[in-house]
Amino acid sequence: MTTDLAALARDIDARCRLHGEFVLRSGKVSDEYFDKYLFEGDPELLRRVAAAMVDLLPADTQVLGGLELGGVPIATMLSSLTGLPAVFVRKEAKSYGTRRLAEGGDVDGKVVTLIEDIITTGGAVRDAAMALREQGAHVSTVVCAIDRSAPGDSVLPAVQVSTVSVLTKADLDAAAG
Repeated sequence: MTTDLAALARDIDARCRLHGEFVLRSGKVSDEYFDKYLFEGDPELLRRVAAAMVDLLPADTQVLGGLELGGVPIATMLSSLTGLPAVFVRKEAKSYGTRRLAEGGDVDGKVVTLIEDIITTGGAVRDAAMALREQGAHVSTVVCAIDRSAPGDSVLPAVQVSTVSVLTKADLDAAAG
């Protein structure tokens, strides 16, 4: 890991790793919680994360697809840094108005690189990739800020989506010391 990435891991961990008593989605109680929205809401950390993603984007990327909710601010910042257009991918198409799944532009025939904040199993990314493919998009890569998946837990290889990450859970744990 480069010095810049080690510093980014340290700063994200210091900002987002909370200590206390937290009920997790599973119902278990933990004395630690990682609040990803704290780095996404911090303009300097958000810019640093997006800047670290620039060189990770596949060269053929035509559109950035920010996944609801956490991928949207990152995709917006990344779009600003690269000049690539962004679309914002809902978990499901809205039932009114345009009834679109992807807001902000057309994806038909375009190479869309998905942008996500944190990946654990990849279920949301898989669902977005499949839905965008149904709309004519070519989706084969997701670039994420943090990959916290355990080996073999990702569902993405089964749908031919590769994951590229800025940091891993191990990087953040190492930064925490």
